[in-house]
Amino acid sequence: MCGIFGYFDSHKNAMDESVLQSMGNVIAHRGPDDHGIFHKPGIGLGNQRLSIIDLDQGHQPFISEDGQIVVVQNGEIYNYIELAQELAADGRLCKTHSDTEVLLHLYERDGIDFLNKLNGMFAIAIYDGRSDEMFLVRDRIGVKPLYLYERNGRILFASEIKSILAAGIPRAMDPEALYHFLTYNYVPPPFTMFQSVRHLMPGEAMRIGKGQAKTFKWWDLGQISSENKSEADWIEEFNSVLEDAVRLRLRSDVPFGAFLSGGVDSSSVVGYMAQNMTEPVNTFCIGFDDKKFDESVFAQEAADRFSTRHIMEKVDSNMMDLWPLATYFCDQPHGDVSFLPTYRVAELATKHVKVVLTGDGGDELFAGYDKYRDFFGAPAFQDMTDHEFQRAYYQNISLFTDEDKARLCAPGYASQTADYDSFNVVRPQYEKFLHQDRINQALFIDMMLLLPGNNLVKPDRMGMAVSLEARTPFLDYRMMELAFRMPGDLKLKNGETKYLFKKAVAPMIGESLAYRKKQMFTVPVGEWFKKELATFSRELLNSPRFVGRGLFNPKYVSGMLNKHQKGEGNFTRELRALIAIEMWHRIFIDHPYNYPPAMPELFNDLSCLQNLQS
Repeated sequence: MCGIFGYFDSHKNAMDESVLQSMGNVIAHRGPDDHGIFHKPGIGLGNQRLSIIDLDQGHQPFISEDGQIVVVQNGEIYNYIELAQELAADGRLCKTHSDTEVLLHLYERDGIDFLNKLNGMFAIAIYDGRSDEMFLVRDRIGVKPLYLYERNGRILFASEIKSILAAGIPRAMDPEALYHFLTYNYVPPPFTMFQSVRHLMPGEAMRIGKGQAKTFKWWDLGQISSENKSEADWIEEFNSVLEDAVRLRLRSDVPFGAFLSGGVDSSSVVGYMAQNMTEPVNTFCIGFDDKKFDESVFAQEAADRFSTRHIMEKVDSNMMDLWPLATYFCDQPHGDVSFLPTYRVAELATKHVKVVLTGDGGDELFAGYDKYRDFFGAPAFQDMTDHEFQRAYYQNISLFTDEDKARLCAPGYASQTADYDSFNVVRPQYEKFLHQDRINQALFIDMMLLLPGNNLVKPDRMGMAVSLEARTPFLDYRMMELAFRMPGDLKLKNGETKYLFKKAVAPMIGESLAYRKKQMFTVPVGEWFKKELATFSRELLNSPRFVGRGLFNPKYVSGMLNKHQKGEGNFTRELRALIAIEMWHRIFIDHPYNYPPAMPELFNDLSCLQNLQS
């Protein structure tokens, strides 16, 4: 697990070495153990290393013996042992036990086609001096981030946007990205909130050289078709693939553990960890005094069942002081406040281990959210045309509808965004998956947008903020391909979410954990907007800085807040999204912080926080 950064300049103009150093320094949290740079005129590849595999000899960049090929990566290649054995059988011996050296020799042997052999999470940069070109690669579903900025023949790349900002690019908000944020509650990739900074999309690679940059798809989940098999056969395959995905992710030269909430996802992961380890699993969770949000009792049940070395810490559910920190490490606004408790459990875990396994991805693959049950349970769904279905699901996942945005946006910003249509973000994904049933179509949308845009940002950024690696067995490519070979009616059946998943793991984790009511890992920010944060939210959303940006209609915003605080409507998600946008502006546009500011510092214009100044 690391952070990578660098550039390719087609004119061979050299970047100042100190700028490359700054690009690395600003993401040192991703890799505090080691630092390395390869640099020559027009070419730079850098790495901040969090040492997990081969602690002594895994220094990056890895460079071929002839000095022509240079490789850096962020992530882990879980099947590196098998790949190293395959290379040895071809007479290509690795000198270290590093998975990055395996990448180097695979590329030497197979060229860029070696990607199909990898089982892992990764963002990779390869410079090939023989052809004077660079490859930038992102893993199949975007577990690891990779951002790009192109201008005047130079392409900058990095694991975090703040690394690209450190190269001195202009800081400006992208109006279209903000418009889409208002729909999805996160900035959908490939957009970012910064003009001209873009994600490399999951399963894509970019080839840079010969005066051009071309992006190509090297893995496509959209090519998967469903199969008909008995439930028993699906259950057998599900358990076999999940167990092996967990087993591969136990490879580590440093202490590791797991996040454990007591939900079906994390309990299943921990169950298979326990079956494949000779020592107790280290498990971590946080608890709240508020029973509506506290899952610690279920985590303890799972910990007892699998005899884990369980560490639980009760924390104050009011974590709003962490919101600026989370925004800083994410580089973008997120309306999802579960980033805050994720940071706290990562902070707890990193005191004991350097790697955790998580249950991320299970809900999106196997229809675990209540929103799927509620949407597909509606009778009107059955009679919809394809276009009606696509529009209806789009509305179902929208934060502000198109009509809401028309009322929310101030006249100037509304005219600036008049030609934008957030449905165009999901339309291409629908077109790729029309051969699948509608449940799988909806899940595919969330796999391609929600996961890399929000849900995988959470464990990556909050873990990396404290130098903790998060591994996701459910996002093993074999598990993803299995999930979309499985018909949707085996995921959502008779109102039961994760129908076959629960049936498959119930014998291992127990009926009570498999079928308990799902709780969201979040905090009660909606109630705080009425009580503890009532004055803060009112002052902020009426502040001269917020209103003066000219983005939103002050009367409409005040109307939402007043109705929410009076209990006349629930506008929790809308209000926290607007606050997230303002927070992002203050951190990245108004004042370019190079550290996460505290709440009083960030909101020193608000009278309600002035007395908190240190």
